[in-house]
Amino acid sequence: MAAIHGIDILSTLDELVHPQHTALLIYDMQVGIARQVPGAEAVVARVQTLVSATRTAGMWIAYSRHLSAPCSWMGVSQMRMAMAWQRISDPQQVKPWFPRGAEATEIVPDLAPQPDDLFFDKLAMSAFEGTFLEFALRDAGVTGLAVAGIALEVGIEPTLRHAADLGFIPILVEDACGHGNAEAAARSVEALRFAGDTIVTTVSDFCGALAG
Repeated sequence: MAAIHGIDILSTLDELVHPQHTALLIYDMQVGIARQVPGAEAVVARVQTLVSATRTAGMWIAYSRHLSAPCSWMGVSQMRMAMAWQRISDPQQVKPWFPRGAEATEIVPDLAPQPDDLFFDKLAMSAFEGTFLEFALRDAGVTGLAVAGIALEVGIEPTLRHAADLGFIPILVEDACGHGNAEAAARSVEALRFAGDTIVTTVSDFCGALAG
């Protein structure tokens, strides 16, 4: 392991994937989001494998959940996004897709968070924006953040980039991520690889490093 000024530079998957160094974020694995994603059942199964191995190893697990604000609280940004996703031009026709308490908003049952997991709601795409995730990670002394869930090209890429900007080492578990548009998801992965901040891995390799 490289080091400078007495600081270990964790650079490889084997160095990072350790309960003392890294946490796992399950991003927006919600009923109403999974329904919109082709192949969601396979993604759920791979995320289950990832969560099981991570939980067995004693690694921290966090869950994000996307909420829709009531229309009365949607300003310019939220209204524009809702109109774009719902493909409408009249703001009066917008309906919140993920209100608190709705079935669509809940995490898919097979991946339900456990009492020891961190569970938080958000309005933005980045899991850090407006949430306590950064505080919790720093308080736990976490260096790396592995991310799996849905959707890679919509919210996971911004979360990984935000993690890097905050000084965390992002890890994308690529085959445990769903997407709505395959071409856009591929562009996201290509851009993350090019930037060089993010370690891109698979469920098998992540679990293997964790076991080792």
